[in-house]
Amino acid sequence: MPKSKSASGCRKMLRRTFLFLIVFTATQVLAEYFSVPKNRDNFFTLMGKLWQKLLALREQHQQKVTTELPANNPIGATTPSPQPKVINSPSPDPEKPAKTPEVKLSNQKGKPVQISRKSIAGVSFYQTIIDLTDPETFITVGLANNADIANNYKISKGDEPFKDLVDRQQAAIVTNGTFFGKDSQKAVLGNMVAAGKFVKYSRWENYGTTLGIKAGNELEMVTARTERKPDWTEHWFSLTCGPRLVKEGKVWLSPLSEGFKDSHVLGVGSRCAIGFPESRKQLYLVTFLTSLSLQKEAEIMQAIGCVEAMNLDGGASVALAHKGKILVSPGRNLTNVIAVYDTNYPAPEELKQSWLRFQNGDRPSPATADFSD
Repeated sequence: MPKSKSASGCRKMLRRTFLFLIVFTATQVLAEYFSVPKNRDNFFTLMGKLWQKLLALREQHQQKVTTELPANNPIGATTPSPQPKVINSPSPDPEKPAKTPEVKLSNQKGKPVQISRKSIAGVSFYQTIIDLTDPETFITVGLANNADIANNYKISKGDEPFKDLVDRQQAAIVTNGTFFGKDSQKAVLGNMVAAGKFVKYSRWENYGTTLGIKAGNELEMVTARTERKPDWTEHWFSLTCGPRLVKEGKVWLSPLSEGFKDSHVLGVGSRCAIGFPESRKQLYLVTFLTSLSLQKEAEIMQAIGCVEAMNLDGGASVALAHKGKILVSPGRNLTNVIAVYDTNYPAPEELKQSWLRFQNGDRPSPATADFSD
C-alpha cells in the first residue's frame, strides 16, 4: 500500500510539473509575440473584424430600427412598401407586330423617404433609405448657382452656400455629392449624368468608382481602372466618386489603384458614403457623425447590409438636410449636391418626364452634351 500511494503521488507531481511547463512556455511565447507592435496590431485588427461580423449578424436580425433623434428634431418614416414605378401598357394584339411597351408614371401613392440615426461600434451616423421602387421617389444632382453643367477646366460657376442649395432644390433630402477642385475653377471630378443628361463628360475619364442607375432602376457600381469604364450613356443618374468600399458583399479597398493620393481622402476624417443591398431596390445614403478611416467606413457600410458601396466627398464638404432643415452643416461652400424627392417633397415635373423619356428609350449622348472633351 505505501508503494502504491507513493507512485500515485509521483504521477500527480509529474502532471503538475508538465502543465506548469506548458503554461510557462506558452506565456513566454505570447509575451515575445506581443512584444512586437505589428503583431499586436494584427491581433487587435482580427478581433475588430470578428466584432464587426457579430454586429452585422445582430443587424440582420433586427426587425425595426429605433430612431435616436432628439425629441425636438423628429425624423423618420415607416419603411416604404415596394410599389412598382414602371407600368407596362396592355399586351399587344398577337396578330399585330410587337411593340416596345410604353412606360408611364404610376398613379400609386408613394411614401416619405426614410431617415434614421444609428450607432454601430461607437460610430454614429444618419442612414437615409432611398426606395427606388417607390413611384414618387426620384434622385438627381443639383449644381451651384443653378448651373446647367458642372464646373470643368473651361467653364465654372463656382460654389455656393449649402443653405442656398437646399432652399433651391426643395427636396426631401439634400446631401453633398462628389469631389471638386480646391482652386478658383473648382472643377468637378468624374463624369456625371443627371435626369438622363450629361452634366459633366470627358472621354478620358478613368478615375474612381461610378454609381449608375440604368433603365428599370437597375443599379450598378463600376471601378474604372480595375474593372472597365462605365457606359455612362446607359445611365439616367450617374455619379463618379470613391474610393470603393464594398464589392460583392466584401470590404474592398484599393484607393491608390483608383487614382486617389490625397492624404485627406486616405487618412481619418469626416465621411459620407452611398451603397445598395443585395435586393438592388434601395440606395443607402450614410452621413457619418464621427471621423473615421476608409477601412472603418467600409466595415460600417458592410454591416448595414451593403453588397456594393463607395465613398463620397468628405471632410469639410459633408452636409445633410432633411425637409429643408440642415442636420449636418458643411465647413465650406459646395459645387454639387445629391437631391432626393418623395411624396411630400415632389420632384419637378421635368425630372419626372426625363425619367419617362429614358425608360422609353432616350439615352444621354456625349455628342449632344453641353460640354465634353
